[in-house]
Amino acid sequence: VPGQEKDTTMQKPVCLIDTGMDGILRVKQKALDILQQIQNPVVVVGVVGLYRTGKSYLMNQLAGKQTGFALGSTIESKTKGIWMWCVPHPSKAGHTLVLLDTEGLGDIQKGDSKHDTKIFSLAVLLSSTLIYNSRGTIDNKAIEELQFVTEISEHIKFKSSDEVGDSAHFVKFFPTFIWAVRDFTLELKLDNKCTTEDEYLELALQLKTGTSKITTEYNLPRECIRNYFPSRKCFVFPFPTNPENLTALDHLESSDLLSNFLEKSREFCDFVFHESPVKKLQDGQTVNARVFGHLVKTYVDTISKGDIPCLENAVVAMAQIENEAAVKEGLQVYKSGMEQLKENFPVEVMEITAKHQDLNMTATQAFMKRSFKDTEGKHLKELEVKSVLKPSTFTEFTRRPYPEKCEEILSQLSAEMATNLKEGIYAERGGYGLFCNDVKKIVDDYKKNTGKQVKAEEVLKDFLQQKSVDSNLIRQADKRLTEKEKKIAEQREKEILLEQDLMSKEQERLQLEQKMAAEQKSNLERVNQLKDKMEAEMRLMRAEGEKEMQSKLREQAALLEKGFKEKADMMAQEMREFQIKNAEAEERRSREFTSMMESMNQRHGEAMSQMMRQHQEQMKSLVRRPRNDGCVVL
Repeated sequence: VPGQEKDTTMQKPVCLIDTGMDGILRVKQKALDILQQIQNPVVVVGVVGLYRTGKSYLMNQLAGKQTGFALGSTIESKTKGIWMWCVPHPSKAGHTLVLLDTEGLGDIQKGDSKHDTKIFSLAVLLSSTLIYNSRGTIDNKAIEELQFVTEISEHIKFKSSDEVGDSAHFVKFFPTFIWAVRDFTLELKLDNKCTTEDEYLELALQLKTGTSKITTEYNLPRECIRNYFPSRKCFVFPFPTNPENLTALDHLESSDLLSNFLEKSREFCDFVFHESPVKKLQDGQTVNARVFGHLVKTYVDTISKGDIPCLENAVVAMAQIENEAAVKEGLQVYKSGMEQLKENFPVEVMEITAKHQDLNMTATQAFMKRSFKDTEGKHLKELEVKSVLKPSTFTEFTRRPYPEKCEEILSQLSAEMATNLKEGIYAERGGYGLFCNDVKKIVDDYKKNTGKQVKAEEVLKDFLQQKSVDSNLIRQADKRLTEKEKKIAEQREKEILLEQDLMSKEQERLQLEQKMAAEQKSNLERVNQLKDKMEAEMRLMRAEGEKEMQSKLREQAALLEKGFKEKADMMAQEMREFQIKNAEAEERRSREFTSMMESMNQRHGEAMSQMMRQHQEQMKSLVRRPRNDGCVVL
């Protein structure tokens, strides 16, 4: 059922991405199945770092559990690939916290540095908050061990047309960065003054002036961290317990852990819970668990083929999958609602058109909620054509079962007449009058049972035409009637049939007018929904652009403060180009939405024209009225 979430509470982590014997990364279907069942937006927290640095312990704490992710007590790395644990978010109702524990980097047993870069790149691509876990201090050696950040621009692309290394837009989708320093033993002081953890990190990331090779190599990882991760945070953890207890960390009670370590762990968890953003695509689209699963599959498949993951291509692939599903979801909403209506009887046209209009709007809302980047309106049009807005939908829907139900009522009401015909009751003298009275009673009872039921008049017209054959035979055989009386009776029957035909056409005409009015209102609702969606997307684009601009301004100010005027000037030029591109993107999206609305109005106009032609035909048939002598007048 769309929007209804199953119970997907995970008692323990599962493997999300595995490394095969051939070294190729593969997504585990079990993990994807879990994600497919979760409708919530996700906050994705991933952890990376050298193996045997205690990454898994932090993730278990975030899950609110003492055990879960494997903790190694030897020099062997326990976590292989990437493991996932989905838990209800502790502070964001209606959200799911997705924890990703990655394979330790720098494991000498692997002997494959490219594999580490793939794992690191996937952690960056998938996370909304990325924790880098290390031990000791943030010194030059620690930053050099984070070499993967300097290589990442060669392993990720923003647009398919970009050259490898074009990383200007990475800030749009790169996660919040937390550096967790474990087993920290130094005092946080600078020039004998206390300093904060964040200031400690920023000090370690300061650039050196100069253009020598040594200076350039020194600055490169720091520049990458500053540029790619403008939102940064640092936590320094003291030793958790006495050295002899470290090998059994996952079995220790809180009372066995040092109080300052527990306090820092709580502070760390609170920050992650309250400050980690919801996972979004680069244009600000919120990612739910289902879409997250598609992202994982897309990125891993791309990397496994030896290609470079591209954010633009991934979003296009996600949009195709989600938009196709959005069409199916909209159709299901519409069809299931209309099927329920078929169970009711009698049902008047006004009720059907009202239900049609309500479900039309609900189906479009369901589509709009799930769809994204339907830039040409292709999938919205598919929804219209397949069911909801097709002019023939109403006619097709009302063809059955309502006529069948009307026919069933007539069959029950005329059962006694059928018996009388079979037994020759109407063949006796005066039988014609008895037959006419029985027909009148059937017609009166039928109208009481059907009212303004859809197709009621048309079914009655067919019934009367069928009985006119019996009526003619009975009338001719009735010896009580004179020849003149027979002619008068025949003429009266013709008038009744003509009148019933006109009543049937009049009912169709009224129904058509009601359908036209409903379609006019529905189209207005759809246009308004599309406008709302356009405005929401524009706000997201502006917010994302503002976020990127603010981060660049902060970095430019920091460069100017430290005397890097040349780099600051380059960033100013980059910001000017960014503003131009943002304005062009917004204008392009506005044109796309305008085109979609024009196309929608055109399709509506064509549908209304077709209905209008039907209406005119109905009007032509209604201007010829029967006269008592059997002639017609205009």
